[in-house]
Amino acid sequence: MSNRPTPHATYRLQLHGDFGFADAVGILDHLVELGISHVYLSPIGTASAGSTHGYDWLPPPAVADVLGGLDGLRELRSAAADRGLGLIIDIVPNHTGVADALANPWFADLLRHGRESVYAHYFDADFDAANGADGKLALPVVAADGDLSPLEIDEHGNLRYYDHAFPVAPGTAGYIRPARSAPGAGDTRPTRSAPGAGDTRPARSAPGAGDTPQDVHDRQHYRLVPWNSGLIGYRRFFTVNELAGLRQEDPEVYDATHQWLRELLDADLIDGVRVDHPDGLWDPQDYLRRLRADVGDERLLYIEKILAPDEPLEPTLPVEGTTGYDHMRVIDAVFVAPAGVAQLTELHERITGETGDARWVEAAEHERKLRTVRESFPAELWRLVRAITAGGAGSSAADTDLIATACAELIAALGVYRADYPSLRPRLLAVAASIADAKPELRPALDVVVRETAVPGEATSRLAQTCGAVTAKSVEDSLFYRTARLVSAQEVGGDPANPVLSLTDFHQHNAERAATWPLAMTATSTHDTKRGEDVRARIALLAQVPDRWSQLVERIWRDTEVPDDLTGYFLLQNIVGVWPTDGRITDELRERLTEYARKATREAGLRTTWTEIDDDFESSVETWIGQVTTGDIAAAVTELVDRIASAWEQEALARKAIAILGPGVPDIYQGTEWWEDSLVDPDNRRAVDFGRSTEHPKTSLVRAALRARATHPEAFGASGTYQRLTADGPAADHTVAFVRGTADGPSVVVLTARFTHSLDDEAAAATSITLPPGSRWRDDRTGAVYDGAVDLGTARTEHPVAILVPD
Repeated sequence: MSNRPTPHATYRLQLHGDFGFADAVGILDHLVELGISHVYLSPIGTASAGSTHGYDWLPPPAVADVLGGLDGLRELRSAAADRGLGLIIDIVPNHTGVADALANPWFADLLRHGRESVYAHYFDADFDAANGADGKLALPVVAADGDLSPLEIDEHGNLRYYDHAFPVAPGTAGYIRPARSAPGAGDTRPTRSAPGAGDTRPARSAPGAGDTPQDVHDRQHYRLVPWNSGLIGYRRFFTVNELAGLRQEDPEVYDATHQWLRELLDADLIDGVRVDHPDGLWDPQDYLRRLRADVGDERLLYIEKILAPDEPLEPTLPVEGTTGYDHMRVIDAVFVAPAGVAQLTELHERITGETGDARWVEAAEHERKLRTVRESFPAELWRLVRAITAGGAGSSAADTDLIATACAELIAALGVYRADYPSLRPRLLAVAASIADAKPELRPALDVVVRETAVPGEATSRLAQTCGAVTAKSVEDSLFYRTARLVSAQEVGGDPANPVLSLTDFHQHNAERAATWPLAMTATSTHDTKRGEDVRARIALLAQVPDRWSQLVERIWRDTEVPDDLTGYFLLQNIVGVWPTDGRITDELRERLTEYARKATREAGLRTTWTEIDDDFESSVETWIGQVTTGDIAAAVTELVDRIASAWEQEALARKAIAILGPGVPDIYQGTEWWEDSLVDPDNRRAVDFGRSTEHPKTSLVRAALRARATHPEAFGASGTYQRLTADGPAADHTVAFVRGTADGPSVVVLTARFTHSLDDEAAAATSITLPPGSRWRDDRTGAVYDGAVDLGTARTEHPVAILVPD
């Protein structure tokens, strides 16, 4: 880490066709004013037409013209460098976009030539004879009845099924593919060797004069199958068929997908890289070692890694750390009142019939994972079983069924995205032993799984990749929409089973993070969070006013037509989270809430789904949202929001200060330097009004906190220290106080409070915080000076957060 820069803060920008590099240049002065050190860009590669996020990039990899192209990136780099700002880009190694097969030349070649394609080894394609599609590449795009009569051959000779178009193999539809010319000097495609004498595949018969589109389909290397058949011929990103997994473990694939990145690095156009979903790769550790070699030690490297609450980041990874979901959970949890959660548990049970507590969450998660692996990932499960039994172990039908069950049970119980990191192998062994004790009939199968995954290889990687996909789909995209005890905790990387955190545990976590991952990112809102930081802060406050909340819920249940108890209770918390402080509900907000409700209820899959839509239920939800947001009910919601408004503002600011001045590098998501009311994507990717006034309490806090970081860089860098400060008095449990410094001494003191709705002035004035000895301390914003100690009330007289520096 000797030459690596220490960022003060990153600022995440979502780029797309309506906000490209030139637009980013236009806000750089604003970022400088805030105190940002690095502009952090969403994927900048060429993506599918109309993409608003860039994660569906298309080969060959290149800087997207729609964003401004390479010249636009150079201009952004130059403008940023002139202002002392660095650039970090988001790369997507796990998958490529295949929504339009013909738009992806690599995937199109795979479909056209099958196993003979020069790109066949680029994709994690399944041509095994036991793949359920007779060794062909299964594409699940057909209606559930499997009717292929809508197939057509279009004017370009492609096979078309409604909006889907697919290439056809040479000579299979009367279409003779032009001979491919020899690769020229500028042709970087891999060459395909001709089939050798040992190629025993039957020759393809020429099409007859009376061929139908179905006949042509039957001659292809792929097979179009029903969308719900459970068959798919390639590894995906989770269950997104439009994103096909790539085999980065192959050096040729790595080179083909990273050469453009090397060129950006060689041209000194970027200062760091954020890696999207490395857990989806065959071997994340090996991949990150290769990437670090390319990026070099002088640049930053972050990974989007979701950690379980009890999971450490693999210490051997050559990265600065994660993108910060793990720390977001910690910051959120310390602001949740434990006593209130107990009452919310009772209320949840009274309304929904389920407690939603830790025991319920654990059982529900286990059940969801078992169901998901069988219903959504049967193809992946059986590829895993084939990998485990490839050596001959468990080759009988009965044995393979038991191995499939054992794998499903392991995936359901591991509790992490993947357990093939060295530090997590003991966890896998312990979970396997526990399952074997509970279900002795699975012991032989579990023994086979444990033995076959003891070393790197196909069985190990497929277990890990399937586990991550099942976990994400079962928990974040399903369970977190099926319960509602406190929805602010139902977040990416969150822990709704245990949504609270003591001050002792909070400070211990911070001290450990400062020592082990001092440059890891600290996220508070991202393009993937299910609710923005201020929305979560508002919802968490319900645990401080459970009685008032219960009264509002009872009134709404009495006076409105609740479409479904769980759905209504889940949505109501989100509605309160985004409720305007002035109580003015616009049609735009109602439309946003309706769109959110549509996504949330379909993800939950309890009353309506993406594939089996219940129009009557969804209409009833929309009607209910209208009832809640108008008339006397809306006035009652406004009254509650107004009652907690002061505490909400104080704690939203406190959370932001802790994120910026605690251990790690703060990542400020676009627009969150002002109050923000975002829900899940695409709501959280709306255009940001950068023309707003910066004379705003949150913006002012961000500037002050980042000024402290910039003035004392060592205290917040790799050698920075973290120490809890002692508070004595009736409000000690309300007090969040710590000091950042170095081995030479303290540098910056942070004083703030939690549970502020019940924090009275008298208790705050009677609570003393002992300041670090050796100097007097000056409030950086008010100029007040303190010596030895300060009471909580005095420290927070003018601002909810006091930032003190040596006087």
